[in-house]
Amino acid sequence: MLIPLRPLTSEEFWDTVEWKAEIISEMVKLRSEGRSGADADYMQSKLSLTVIVTVEKQLFPVKRKKFAYWQIRGNAVCSSIIHKEPFMSEERSKAYTAAGVNIEAGNSLVSRIKSMVRSTAIPGVLSDIGSFGGLFAPDVTGMKEPALVASTDGVGTKLKLAFEFDRHDTVGIDLVAMSVNDILVQGAAPLFFLDYFACGALDVDKAEAVISGVAEGCRRGGCALLGGETAEMPGMYGEGEYDLAGFCVGLADKANLVDGSGVVPGDVILGLPSSGVHSNGYTLVRKLFAQSGASPDDIFPGTQRTFADVLMEPTIIYTRTVKPVFEKLKVKAMVHITGGGFYDNIPRVLPGNTRADIRFGSWAILPVFDWLRRQGSLSWPEMLQIFNCGIGYMLVMDRENADKAKAMFAEMGQAVSELGVIAQRRNADEEQVSIIF
Repeated sequence: MLIPLRPLTSEEFWDTVEWKAEIISEMVKLRSEGRSGADADYMQSKLSLTVIVTVEKQLFPVKRKKFAYWQIRGNAVCSSIIHKEPFMSEERSKAYTAAGVNIEAGNSLVSRIKSMVRSTAIPGVLSDIGSFGGLFAPDVTGMKEPALVASTDGVGTKLKLAFEFDRHDTVGIDLVAMSVNDILVQGAAPLFFLDYFACGALDVDKAEAVISGVAEGCRRGGCALLGGETAEMPGMYGEGEYDLAGFCVGLADKANLVDGSGVVPGDVILGLPSSGVHSNGYTLVRKLFAQSGASPDDIFPGTQRTFADVLMEPTIIYTRTVKPVFEKLKVKAMVHITGGGFYDNIPRVLPGNTRADIRFGSWAILPVFDWLRRQGSLSWPEMLQIFNCGIGYMLVMDRENADKAKAMFAEMGQAVSELGVIAQRRNADEEQVSIIF
């Protein structure tokens, strides 16, 4: 296969779509004027060739040997973008439909989410929805040793509240956030995301709402929604329920990977606020909400928002504020505060001879955490073992870079707190996280 000198930019990619649409319009015009189908097909072939050669001349030096590749590739791209939905006759599909799999609903969903998927396109995307596999050509310009960083996750039992509250447009953001934030922790720029949506019976409206959240998460994370899978599996899930999983791949130069190995006593710990509970601890959240007797539409204590609003608040995706910092400054370690809270996540990036000393109260505690603590009769150490308690992301840097980072965050409008410092660990039995109350 001939390889292009460079991938199509998103603008060039969608320009080919517009040209193809013009071709189809010409075909419709020919037929409306009474021309034969054969004449119209000939015109389509002629115009398609003209379009692809035009693309070729724009993107490459004029070399005949690449024309054939781009004629094939261009037609494949265009035909995969503007096409009729797959047709399955009632006669052929009735057995599958009777078994509980709605082919028509699946095709309808694909049609509805096309524009959402396209809205996430970034330079490097080579394929469109409907391909067997997503294609992506990463730009490794200036990298000595490009390294891929991958992460996968789900949303967990927060989905149970989505079912209960009938709110489905934000859990997709949570799904993307859980993987993209983990990619960022390693110092990688997210490239693309894949999602998996599984249900017992496909509700197209509900699935569309979920995928709209996934697309929004990808836009916030700066990555392309490169593909996904919708699985309708009768008998596997309760009525109205579904499950989600996501997969993200990012890119970094090997020398710039962030692994915490350079962390030393005296380094500063910075924290970025969370938006709420994010996507962890929801088994306990659901239990406490049920015990409280509150309804989804009741006003949450200490806020002007409902319980449903507060408990379904999506996870923050930190790409737009964290990526510029680690690209410009020396960041020694980063932490995404997920399940396990402070006590389990911070040690994952610390050398064995160090300890994080964190001053409780050095950041703002959101009302949702005060409510959870009181409702569950929990201590703050218990809370910090389970929840993010208001800090969703941490960075560890030396003093000079930490001060520069705070200035950068301020310029971006990103709130930041100085949480504490790295200290020398006394012995191997001492915990690596010390919260100073």
